[in-house]
Order: sequence, then C-alpha cells, then structure tokens
Amino acid sequence: MPTAGHVTPWKGLLIGAIAGMLSGLFGIGGGIVIVPALLALTKMERKLAHGTSLAATLPIAAASLVTYAANDNVDWPFAACLAVGAIVGAVVGTHLLQVIPKTPLTIIFIVTILATAVRLLLSDEVVGRDQLSVLGGIALVVIGFVTGTLAGLLGIGGGVIMVPAMVVLFSQVPVIAKGTSVAVIVPSSIVGTIRNRKKRNADIPLAAAIGVAGIVSAVVGSIISDGISDGVSNAMFAILLVLVALLQIRTLFPSRGDDSLLDASDTTGDA
Repeated sequence: MPTAGHVTPWKGLLIGAIAGMLSGLFGIGGGIVIVPALLALTKMERKLAHGTSLAATLPIAAASLVTYAANDNVDWPFAACLAVGAIVGAVVGTHLLQVIPKTPLTIIFIVTILATAVRLLLSDEVVGRDQLSVLGGIALVVIGFVTGTLAGLLGIGGGVIMVPAMVVLFSQVPVIAKGTSVAVIVPSSIVGTIRNRKKRNADIPLAAAIGVAGIVSAVVGSIISDGISDGVSNAMFAILLVLVALLQIRTLFPSRGDDSLLDASDTTGDA
C-alpha cells in the first residue's frame, strides 16, 4: 500500500471534526474537507487520499444517520431507491473513468450545481413530499445512479447532488433530505471501502482516526440542522454548492505539479 506522510494527532482531530460538522449540517459525507486536507498535509497520492477519505466517511455518516433517524428525519423509501441507483452507478462510474472525458462532464456538473444553488435560494416554503409513486421511485433510482456515476467519475460524493435533488424535484423537507442522504452514503461507503481495501487503496488506521474524531461533531451538526428553518438550510446548502463549484472550476486549470483537490479516483465518492 502506498504510504502517506505523517498526520499529527491534532490535525487528524481537526480534519475529522470539520468533516463531521459538515456531514451533520448538510447530509454529505465530508470528503470535500478530508480529501484536500490529506493532499495538503501529507504526501499521500490522490487515489489513496480518496480511498482513505471514503473509509473515514463511514463512521461520520453513521453518526449523522443515528441522530437524524432518532429525530425521525429519514425518508427510508427514498433512501432505498436512491441507494440502489447510487451503488450501481458508483461501480459503473469507476469503470467509465478511463473512457469518458472528464472536462466536459465537469463543466456540465458545475453549471448544474450552480443552477441548483440559485433554485434553492428561490425555493418557496417546503411542506413535504406527496406519497411516493412508482414513477417517483424509478426517478429516484435514476437520480441515485447519476449520483453514483458522477461520484465515480469526478470524486464528488452523493450529498451535494441528492439533497438539492430531493428538495427541488420532490419538495422534500431539507432536514429530511439530509437525513435521507446520509442513509444512502452509509451503504455506498461500505461498498466503496471494501473495494478500496481489496485494492490496498485506503489507509484504514488513519481513516479510523479521522472518522472517530468526526463522530461527535457529526451528531452536533445533525442536531443543529434539525433546529434551523428551511430557508436558512437552503441558503447554507446553496453556499456549499457554490464552494464545490469553485473547487471543480479549479480542477479545470491545474497548475504544474498541482493535485486537483477533488479529482476523480477509483472510489464511490465520499463528499
């Protein structure tokens, strides 16, 4: 297994704490923090950073899920449909990684999430979804598949796609969309970590340290998310989407010798 540079305990705790807070607040995996932090603080190669981040995501997302579920903020039928598509899409995406040009796909992704950010800011008050129909279930599987495929191709985790999709397309209450998102991230993280471990593409001890550090902050973030209004939640998530878009724009113009912060790798995505 490729080795990483040394990460001091306080740096590992800080990385985990920030990733956990983002996971709890927004229903994402935390890879948006973990991956660039590992690249900046260690000499870990990019694929190993993504694999390690994905493994660290598992305990963080699980902690968030427990809190969301305890507050009845998980839509399990939604989660099941999304998970089916996401897991299949993740496998397809990693296989297509060497076939599909990433630049045009990245540009499409940037435009899409920026448009979604604007739509979230303009959203009216959400009253909750209607009863899930067969067509709705199929649509969720497709969204999950697209999410997983993009995760495999771009190294972008599912939360930044699934949460706004549920809010905008299905009128889902934001806090429930976030809880549902982490419910999908947990099984996809398990599948991806098993694959990465077989390929010796994850530093499991480091991932465990970061993941355990993020458990407490993930619970705190989930509690905070349960108490904020839908309007504030949508605005905060829109800001997060803009940040992700800026990081993706940076990958289109890498400097010499610069590792893209969120470049794709052979993982199922963890942000």
